[in-house]
Amino acid sequence: MSLEKQLRIFKWVSILEGISFLLLLFIAMPLKYIFEMPQMVQQVGMAHGVLFIAYVLGGLLLIKPMNWSLTQIGIILGCSVLPFGPFYVEKKYL
Repeated sequence: MSLEKQLRIFKWVSILEGISFLLLLFIAMPLKYIFEMPQMVQQVGMAHGVLFIAYVLGGLLLIKPMNWSLTQIGIILGCSVLPFGPFYVEKKYL
């Protein structure tokens, strides 16, 4: 697979992972704990989990082709657990 295609896929995964995390934090969790509607957490949580794993794996696969330093790798992987973090990575490193 070409680097361009890998980057395009990782950008999409990054955006979708960021959106799923925000949906989980700001919509699904309040629905669960304030309105006692846990169904959304189950669905969005599963999607977010899959996207999180895809984000981490995609980041690891791009280390060598993108020639990222250890610091950059730490930032990129660390941003996966921060709200809005994947959007920062998408704009700054991709």
